[in-house]
This record gives sequence, C-alpha cells and structure tokens, in this order.
Amino acid sequence: MEVPQLDLRRLQNFVPTVHHDTYPAIDPLKADLSGKYVLMTGASKGIGRATARSYAKAGASGIAVLARSESALSSLAEELYAAAEATGRRARPKVLCLTADTTVESQVQAAADKLAAEFNGRLDILINNAGYLEKWKPIADPTSDPVDWWRSFEVNVKGVYLMDRALIPLLLKTEGGDKTIISVSSIGAHAVVPGGSAYQTAKQAVLRLNNFLVAEYAGQGLLAYSIHPGGVPTVLGLTTPEFMHEVLKDTPELAADTFVWLTKERRDWLNDRYFDVTWDVDEFLAKKDDIVQKDLLRYHFRM
Repeated sequence: MEVPQLDLRRLQNFVPTVHHDTYPAIDPLKADLSGKYVLMTGASKGIGRATARSYAKAGASGIAVLARSESALSSLAEELYAAAEATGRRARPKVLCLTADTTVESQVQAAADKLAAEFNGRLDILINNAGYLEKWKPIADPTSDPVDWWRSFEVNVKGVYLMDRALIPLLLKTEGGDKTIISVSSIGAHAVVPGGSAYQTAKQAVLRLNNFLVAEYAGQGLLAYSIHPGGVPTVLGLTTPEFMHEVLKDTPELAADTFVWLTKERRDWLNDRYFDVTWDVDEFLAKKDDIVQKDLLRYHFRM
C-alpha cells in the first residue's frame, strides 16, 4: 500500500531558487553579532564546526562549542580566532569548549552551569545540531539492532529536550537577549522512506517539541525554529542507504551561514516554523505575507 505523505518535491521547491553552497545574501560578514553569545552542539565536525566558524566571522562575542570528545574540540578555538581575525574587523571571540553527551542529564546540566559562569549569565542563541542516524532497516528485519534504532531517539529527541531544558532559563533571563533556539530537523521529518523509521520519526518529534516550546515560552519572548540543514555528505549523512547519496550535495557552510542570517535579527513571524537552508532567503522573505496569512510551514493536523 502506498503511504500518503507530503509532496517533498513541492516542499524542496517552495521558492524558485535552491542553493547547494553559501551565497552573498547569507554572507556572515554582512551580519554584526557583536555582543551576542551562542552555543552549538555537535560542534566538533561537519555542520557544527562550520557553524562555529560562521559565527566567529559574524563577530559573535562568545561562542560555546559542545561535543562528546574533548580532543575533537582541541584545535577549534584557534580555528575560530583565525576566522574572526581574517575578517579584518571582528574582535576575537571568547571561545568556550564544553564536553558533554547531550543524552546524559548530569553532563548537560554541568555544561550549562559552566557556560553560565564563563559567559556571565548570558546566552542569546542555542543551536541543537548534535544528531544520530541509525542503520536503515525495516522495523521487523531480524538483522536490525533495537539499541541502534533507539539511539536515534536518544540523541535526536532526548538530547534536544535536555539541552532546551537546561538552557531555556538562561536564554530567558539574558537581558536584551535574542532568546532563540535553532533545532536541526530534516526534510525527512515529512517523509516515509522504508528503513528510516527511527530517524524520520525522531526528526518529526523535533517539530512537535518546538510546538510546545512556543506554547510554553513564546509569551516570554522565546523563538524556536526547526531547520533542514540540507543534504551534506558528512559521516552521518553517508549512513543513509546508498540510493540517497545522490542528494547529499550541499556544503556545511550553506547551513552554517544560513543559521547566522536567520539569527542576525529576531524573526517573530517565523516562530515555530520549518525552514530549509537550501531555499533562497530573498525569495523566501518575499513570501512572508503568504506564509503568515496561510499559516504555512508549521506542523499541525488539519481536518
């Protein structure tokens, strides 16, 4: 039986122009994030590492990078200093390297406490980028691994929940702060590809989690975005079945620079909405009125 699902081609082409690499409209040098403090998870490689560099180029005053391995972060601070200095006009950011498994509450809380102390109680932007993708197999396949299947939920849902839970208080009490959360979801959240039951369901749960963040904290100024980061040929991306590798043609810098563009100002009208980094941002902004009036790009059930 064919499973009814969203027309992904229509979603991918929500605007006429799609990008696979960074482009002038999202150049981080056009943003001024001086005075802003940002934390990103999964920062040791791929999209997370590129995102840290982009925020350094944009002049963020504080950049906290979190990963499970301390050694993986060892060279990142110098990389960020160099990225800022290469612009010729950005002050050297304060870089804080945090080691934690986002699925372990005590480690997440310890990282949050350290960040609050080092950044003098300030955080403007939280980027939930850490992710996991199980080996894709049908649910009842006897060679499938239930532990691996569940790991997708632990990292992609529990990890996001624990980071939100620990950092929202800091985001909300930061005076004049941006109060912004970016959670990396996926276009897969809107798809049903046999074998991808854990990852695609978990990424859909991220959309629902943001529904609750907005319901509970929008009144205090919180913004929460769910973002498809493109198809990037990272170690995680290449875990998908081989037939899907042909769509892995986007650079980490496309997502990284788009995150900077998205957070260089508050975009209340985008709160609790889904956004795809491959969409041309100028064409996307031209659809703002239509998106708001028709309440598009939100996850909800309609009858």
